Amino acid sequence: MGSAKNKSSASRKARIEEMRRAEQARERRNRILTIAASVVIVAGLVVGGVVLVRSQSDNSDAVADSKTTGKFVTGKDGVRTWEGTLGRTHVAKSVKYSSEPPVGGDHNQVWMNCNGDVYTKELKNEHAVHSLEHGAVWVTYTSKASKADVEALAAKVKQTPYTLMSPDEKQKDPIMLTAWGHQRTVTSASDPNVAKFFETYVQGKQTPEQGAACTGGLSE
Repeated sequence: MGSAKNKSSASRKARIEEMRRAEQARERRNRILTIAASVVIVAGLVVGGVVLVRSQSDNSDAVADSKTTGKFVTGKDGVRTWEGTLGRTHVAKSVKYSSEPPVGGDHNQVWMNCNGDVYTKELKNEHAVHSLEHGAVWVTYTSKASKADVEALAAKVKQTPYTLMSPDEKQKDPIMLTAWGHQRTVTSASDPNVAKFFETYVQGKQTPEQGAACTGGLSE
């Protein structure tokens, strides 16, 4: 009787040990499969990364503004107006504009937020131009502008929907105001032409897309 129990116990232990060995073998196989799958995924990511880098490299070359033709004409009020056509095509690459800052033209499909937004770094023109298309006035300045003027202009922008402000060291004058198709230089924040430009061009009749959003875009 005792012998039969011992045999049964030994048989059960053997089955358990066999099951344990089988489970360990399955775990080893699963680890091998997981490692193999990881290698494939990593390889795919590497290849994809190379393609992405190449794609980004391709996009780094600026393209000509496809439909912009014409020239600036300066009025008696000092405002430079673009007489001609300004492109409005959405593009993924950077654009070679006719002026700095640009007054319009082909641009990125995503705009910069322009609900009284003040940026401390230079913006990509392609995004800011889209803001102009929505009726924003863009205030830009160089390091030659006084700190007091920059602070006063920033305060005005923050209080005015459909405006934005950013530095731009590439422009020719210390302080410039830009709207779609229109641009002027001002001497200081207290220059009466600042208020006049805002009154005329913030959501002015020059706006290609009046009422379009100035939020929900990019922010610094």
